[in-house]
Order: sequence, then C-alpha cells, then structure tokens
Amino acid sequence: MKPPNKPLFHLDRNVWVAGLVSFFMDFSSEMVYPLLPLFLTSVLGVNKAIIGSIEGIAESTASFLKLYSGWLSDRIGKRKFFMGWGYGLATLSRPLLALAPNWNWVLASRFIDRFGKGVRTAPRDAIIAESTLPENLGRAFGLHRSLDTLGAIAGPGVAFLLLAMGANSYRLVFWVSIVPGLIAVLLIILFIREKRATTGTTTELPRLSWGMFDLRFKFFMAIIVIFTLGNSSDAFLILRAQQVGIAPLVIPLVYIIFNLVYAVSATPAGVLADRLGRHRMILLGFGLFSLIYSGLAGAQHPWQIWLLFGLYGLFMGLTEGVQKAYLATIIPESYKATAFGLYQASVGLALLPASIIAGLLWDHIGPAAPFIFGAATGLTAALLFIVMLYQRQEDRQDY
Repeated sequence: MKPPNKPLFHLDRNVWVAGLVSFFMDFSSEMVYPLLPLFLTSVLGVNKAIIGSIEGIAESTASFLKLYSGWLSDRIGKRKFFMGWGYGLATLSRPLLALAPNWNWVLASRFIDRFGKGVRTAPRDAIIAESTLPENLGRAFGLHRSLDTLGAIAGPGVAFLLLAMGANSYRLVFWVSIVPGLIAVLLIILFIREKRATTGTTTELPRLSWGMFDLRFKFFMAIIVIFTLGNSSDAFLILRAQQVGIAPLVIPLVYIIFNLVYAVSATPAGVLADRLGRHRMILLGFGLFSLIYSGLAGAQHPWQIWLLFGLYGLFMGLTEGVQKAYLATIIPESYKATAFGLYQASVGLALLPASIIAGLLWDHIGPAAPFIFGAATGLTAALLFIVMLYQRQEDRQDY
C-alpha cells in the first residue's frame, strides 16, 4: 500500500534549511536584480543588446559549472561543500556591483554570482531529493520554491524602501544586499546534513555521458532548451515595464507582485502536481507562458503590466518546482546531481542565445518582438511535450 503523504511540517530538516538558505540568498539577489537593467541604462548608459549579452554570457558560461558540480558531487558523494562554496561566491560578487564604474564590472559580478549558482544548484536539488520520499517530491520542491520566492519578495521590498527614503542610490542597495547573503552561508555551515553515502560503497562512479539517461530524459531536455530560447532574461520584462510606463522607483514593487504570486502558488502547485500529475502542471505552465508573453507584446497601459507580472508569477509557481520533481522521477538514482546539473546547464546555456536574440529583436525590430518570439517557443514546447506524453502512453500499451 502506498504510504500517506506527509504534511509539510514533517518534511526533512534539510528541505526546510535549504529553503531558508534560498530565502536569504534570494533576499540578497532580488534586492539587486530588478535594479540592474535600470542601473545599466540610466547610470552606465548601456544599450539593450549589451544588457542581453551580459545576462546571456553570465548565465550560460556559468552553466557549465551546474553540470560539472552535479557530476563531481555524485562522484565524491558530497553536497554540503558545494552548497556553501556556491552561496559564498554569490555573496562575494556584490561589492563589484557597488563599486562598478562601467558595464565590464557588472559583467564580472554577474559572472561570479552565476558561477556560484552553477556550483550550488545541482547538489542542493540532489540533497532535497535525497531527503524526501518519492511521493512527497512535489511538495518538497514546491516548499523550496515558496521559501526561495518569499526572499524574492523581501529583497525588492527593502530595495524600494531604501530608494524611497531619499537615498536614491542603487549602489547603497548593492552594499546592503551582502548581509542576507552572509546569513545564507551561515545556515549551510550550521544546519545542512549530508544524506548521501560516499562513493566507497559503489564499484562504478558516474561518468559524464548521455548514455546514462534514457530517451524520455533526452526528449524532455530538448523541450526545455526550445522553451528557454524564448524565455530570455527577466531583465527584458523589467525594461518592458519601464517602457510601457512604470516608473523606475516602482519597478521593485511590480517585481514584488510577481514574486508574491510565485511564492503563494509554488507549494500548492507542488501538492496538486503530486495528486493530479506533474506532467499536467508542466503542460499548463507552457500554455500560460505563451499567453503571458503574447500579452507583454501587446501591452500599452501600466495596469496590464501589473496583471501580467502577477500571471508570470503564477506560471513560475506552476512549473519551476514541478519540473524538478518530474525530473527526479525519470533519472537514475545514482546520477541525481548529475542529471539536475545537466538540466540546469541546458537551461543556462540556452539563455545565452535567448538573451542575445531578445536584445537584438528589441533594438532592431521593437519592444514587442522578443515577447512574440517567446510566445511562439512556449507554444512549440507545449506541443512537443504532448507528443512526448503520447509516445510514452503508446510505449506502455505496447509493453
């Protein structure tokens, strides 16, 4: 008989601590991130194509680490070290932003920050998966995304208060963002416990090879890459909000709406996905994304931006944690961190062309063009996912 689902408060301590770590790191990151496009354009005088290149290079180059750190974590049987190192690097990147005299410093800071994300993400996701019963994976990853996103609400809120109090200084916000990052690192050191035994108990160490994964995993990765090509950096959402008429001072509040909906929806979406099927939630998310990007392409009034940012938060809540929970069910037990790393690397590497394409479309065609392109790739991903699910059903019937 299938064991009953455990309530949220009965999840393993590692799941809760990993969530709190992400809360404080996103507190730090999201104080900075909504202001970066505005800082680059208004203070440093950078055009949209360079902004796209900065985001794409930082995300994609660092994404190699997501794959390698996951594989190395599986190989040596350690997770906590990589988490601490990764979150520590992200915290150390903040002073470069605060001192930046030109966009090259911003690129260096973003690269170090994303480098840290590349080091930590796959081992962190693996330790959550290893600390959770299979039937509770949706709620565990959903809880993690909720806590993570609550930090993304607190961060822009504090940034708004600092700007509204008269300081009007992006650099002051960047300096203050160091504090919650340090708290995240201390939580890892003090409270995260290793779950995985060292590799001395196994005769075959994981290798970096597509051969270790089946066709379903590879097909899913291809779908995610196609989708990501249209899901460029959120910097373009922020720039679109400003272009439609949202004042720079209010941008952090718009971002709070996005993150608030994201935080509120992520855990219920995980629980619902465990009950109704993770594939259904993923498919719903792809369709919703296409509608949102179509709306952003045609938006003409500020109220539309507020609504679309809220819907974008719902999309993230429906898919971000659920995709990882779904992934955890289609990968071999011994290769969890490697597979999570490959997933994160695939998304990150696709962000380089995605963000460059978005910047070029904006500069040479118009602000609506990146969002029309994104809506098309979202619809394509949904159709391919339906094909994948149909083929899996056919294979089961043949079997």
